[in-house]
This record gives sequence, C-alpha cells and structure tokens, in this order.
Amino acid sequence: MPQSFSNVLVHLIFSTKNREPLITTDIEILLHQYLAATFKDHESPTLTIGGMPDHVHILFTLSRKITIAAMVEHAKTSSSKWIKSKDVRGFYWQSGYGAFSIGQSNVEALKTYIANQKMHHRKKTFQGEYREFLRKYDVDYDERYVWD
Repeated sequence: MPQSFSNVLVHLIFSTKNREPLITTDIEILLHQYLAATFKDHESPTLTIGGMPDHVHILFTLSRKITIAAMVEHAKTSSSKWIKSKDVRGFYWQSGYGAFSIGQSNVEALKTYIANQKMHHRKKTFQGEYREFLRKYDVDYDERYVWD
C-alpha cells in the first residue's frame, strides 16, 4: 500500500500541579486556543478543548508521526511557558496525564461532556472524575502514584 492512513482519537486529561485553580476565566479561552495551535502544529488537530481552573480535557486526532507521550510533553511544556509569560505565578502542570482512546461513534458525546465541565464539576471533584476514567478504561493504578 503506497499511503499510510490513521484516525486515532485521543481523550487527554491533565491537571495543574496539586490541582491548583490557576486557569482563570481571563486566561482559559486563550490557553485553549494556544493548546489547539500547538496540537495543530504537530499535525494532531483538536476536536474540542475544555476544562476547569485545575485541569483540561483535550479531544484530538493523533498524528501518525508522533507518539502520545511526545505530543503531551510538547503541549504541557510549551503551554506552561506561555502561561507563565502571562504573569500566572507558580504555574506548573502535574507530571502525569491520562490518555484514553475513543471510537468515532463516541465523539459527539465526549464533546458534550467536555463542553459541560463546569456543570459536571458542581457534583464531582477532579480526582473522582479521573478515578472514574481509570476504571472505565480498565487501567490498573496505584493511588499513591496518581496525584502529585
């Protein structure tokens, strides 16, 4: 076959260090735009980005030319520098992340879920939400090493 094709959809979740609520309303939209541009630069376009003051959710199509780990490292490193340039003092992303594959049939439901983060988190903490994703995707984890 002379060409290579892929359509790998990834739901990425990561939080600020210690879940500090540093993604304020003033910077949230700009951060999401910055992240979208970063993913696009790596041929991994975002379908949607959302979150809360302490974490982000990104649904994107992974390029066949980059690993998830490399994409996440670049996104977190560059966006952290960008946020700090906006005078957000003490900003750091947590060292880890969750990346979950989804099927095309679940895209619209996930977009809705990400768009409704603020309403969703009136009832559930980030930690509770994250544990649910780990269970839903059957990821073995040790609670001692999930949070930083």
